[in-house]
Amino acid sequence: MKVVLFCGGLGTRLREYSETTPKPLVPIGDRPMIWHLMKYYAHYGHTDFILCLGYQGVMIKEYFMQYKEWASNDFRMHGNGREIELFNTDLDDWRITFVDTGGTSNIGERLQVVRPFVKNEEMFLANYSDGLSDFPLEEQLRAFGDSNAMVSFAAVRPPQSFHSIRSDAQGYVTEIRDAASWDLWINGGFFIMRPGVFDYMQPGEDLVGRPFTRLASDRRLLSHTHHGFWACMDTFKDKKMFDARHENDDRPWEVWNRAPVERAARLDVVARA
Repeated sequence: MKVVLFCGGLGTRLREYSETTPKPLVPIGDRPMIWHLMKYYAHYGHTDFILCLGYQGVMIKEYFMQYKEWASNDFRMHGNGREIELFNTDLDDWRITFVDTGGTSNIGERLQVVRPFVKNEEMFLANYSDGLSDFPLEEQLRAFGDSNAMVSFAAVRPPQSFHSIRSDAQGYVTEIRDAASWDLWINGGFFIMRPGVFDYMQPGEDLVGRPFTRLASDRRLLSHTHHGFWACMDTFKDKKMFDARHENDDRPWEVWNRAPVERAARLDVVARA
């Protein structure tokens, strides 16, 4: 299944990096955000990627064109560096399509540009490319396949750093709490779409807004609630959070590292039995 990744935004709230580095290339550990996200999809067998490029898109092209697997994988060297034996490989089976979708385009306009690449698909995946999660993709795909929906997305709790308020008729605040403490859910991305979504979009419109309102009105918009880990990288504070979790080996988004552990645990139970 094809995976459309929106990689062209300016990332203005992450100024410490965005002035020199596009947000998808902001590193978490020794690999950029976009690598972690693509690795997530590859874990579920989806390795046909379409990158919607914009701001500093050349840097994203260069990253993959000059990708050095030895820089982030263990390896054995032979012949004074003339031969390298990698112990792991990252993207040997990935297929990546790079498409310039405009320097200032919104998400809806970027999706319209890559429409020819997905028009014959039964369904396709899409993501904002600024967040990571342990979102259960296979579960979402099953629910979406059994539905009449045109679009499905992850419904997640807002970050603790946001606050929600209630005010009276005069505007005086009567209550203020962490947004996560309310029964409040937000769009966390991780989209599944059918090509029919384009029938709900008008030129120049963003994806979320009028198109989603039309879909909801026709009962063709489906949310999939997720209580697990989800976080986006909007600010330098978010960057520091990702770095800290990576450094402490607390990486719930690395679903590709979870399955072998679970299998090993089951084998251990069988052996002890």
